[in-house]
Amino acid sequence: MNILLLIVLAIVAIGLYVPQWHTQRILKKYSAPHPLLPGTGAQYAEHLLNSQGLKHVRVEETSEGDHYDPTTKVVRLSRDNFHRNSLTAIVTAAHEVGHAIQDAQNYEPLHRRTELITRTQSFARFSGWALIALPIILVLIHSPILAALAFAVGFVAQFGGVLVNITTLPVEFDASFNRAMPLLKQSNLLSPKELHQAKRILRACALTYVAGSLSSLLNLWKWMKALKR
Repeated sequence: MNILLLIVLAIVAIGLYVPQWHTQRILKKYSAPHPLLPGTGAQYAEHLLNSQGLKHVRVEETSEGDHYDPTTKVVRLSRDNFHRNSLTAIVTAAHEVGHAIQDAQNYEPLHRRTELITRTQSFARFSGWALIALPIILVLIHSPILAALAFAVGFVAQFGGVLVNITTLPVEFDASFNRAMPLLKQSNLLSPKELHQAKRILRACALTYVAGSLSSLLNLWKWMKALKR
């Protein structure tokens, strides 16, 4: 039984950490300036947005990681991807523009994810205070109703993270392989070999979202297990 548990833990550890390590290695490998690319990641994002009729979407530098904000209609790129003309910067820019295209085309999974994230963040703020206050109240007032409430708050908070990660998967895969790759091909900036490398970058990044979903499920399992003690 102990050997089986160790095997399961090893598989989980590989599923959690290998994708992150692999993604960082791939992104770093293709982060050097590309002598034949005419512009930076920010300039390429602006070019793609203009070509798709999305001139109202802005491109900004951020320190919080590359992402598209559908509430403010902004593509945000990290410092390196904003200023460099590397393959990583170009591919990342295309991916985030892919999200902007999803938004413009009313891609339902993106809107569901955005709404779920907003609700989860609001509940997380509430549950944080509730999980601090409820144990204190339970010491003063021994009530099975309060105990059930504490369980419900904790479960919803943990399960919300699971739902966000699961709903993120189809959105990210669509932005990468149904939006970004066609944009990269149509731009005629990359050779067939570089298009293959671009797909490697997108595939590696996609694996991190799979690992994120696995991590959130693991956190929920650990929380449920802790309650049984």
